[in-house]
Amino acid sequence: MVPIVAMYSQRLLDHFQNPRNAGQLDGPAVTIEVMNPACGDLMRLSARWENGRIAEVRYKTRGCTASIAAGSALTEWMLGRTHAELSAVQAADIEDAVGGLIPESKHAAVLAVDAVRALLTASRTG
Repeated sequence: MVPIVAMYSQRLLDHFQNPRNAGQLDGPAVTIEVMNPACGDLMRLSARWENGRIAEVRYKTRGCTASIAAGSALTEWMLGRTHAELSAVQAADIEDAVGGLIPESKHAAVLAVDAVRALLTASRTG
């Protein structure tokens, strides 16, 4: 078995061991939940908008090391961004934010992007 330290970047491990913005926001905030049906990882994302930008964001993830770290990195990336900036996010942005992902963990970046897309949809309709 390959040790976890050898599999992941130091940045990813830091986000996993010291998650940023963990938790959930109370109203008025938009909260969504997405799931990766292939692996079962689940991410809940809560955000509060102010003047068209993300003013506050929190996440909860049930899943693997990479998904937990991706959620943490995602929330840092999201702060201060507009709808347009958020809608441009790609899995590669999240991978870069955690210092890269091994092929078996790339689903974590996709889960994070799915969460942003769901949040944007909910923000428009809610």
